[in-house]
Amino acid sequence: MYAFNLLHEQEWDPARHIEKILGTVAGGDVAVACWEPGQISPHHCHPGATEIYFCFSGGGVMRTPQETFAVAPGTFVVHPPGELHEFENGTGRTLLFRVRYGTDLRARIRNWRGHPEWTPSAEDLDYFRQHAIE
Repeated sequence: MYAFNLLHEQEWDPARHIEKILGTVAGGDVAVACWEPGQISPHHCHPGATEIYFCFSGGGVMRTPQETFAVAPGTFVVHPPGELHEFENGTGRTLLFRVRYGTDLRARIRNWRGHPEWTPSAEDLDYFRQHAIE
């Protein structure tokens, strides 16, 4: 059994969002993600994993190529393997609980609006050349 208190696990950094893995379970992991106002995740996907977010506090917007969804306390968001997505935090701190599971937890990053100096890896460029995701 794993048991965590998200309030005790939270960590904050104004320079970047914090993802803290709390445990690994049977091909997956559980984590807390802490977002300062205005922080934006990479626009990414997990080709070999499902990713689930639960908003504990705060809120923002989750985007996929098909839709934009407001995230508020109590919201669950499930991204199936390969779904391109991005989280943009709102005006306050946001605490998300995240679960990933699958055959490969690695992310493929398409771009990162929150970090203009970021450059894609050769592996990410190759992945998106082979998989046209819009």
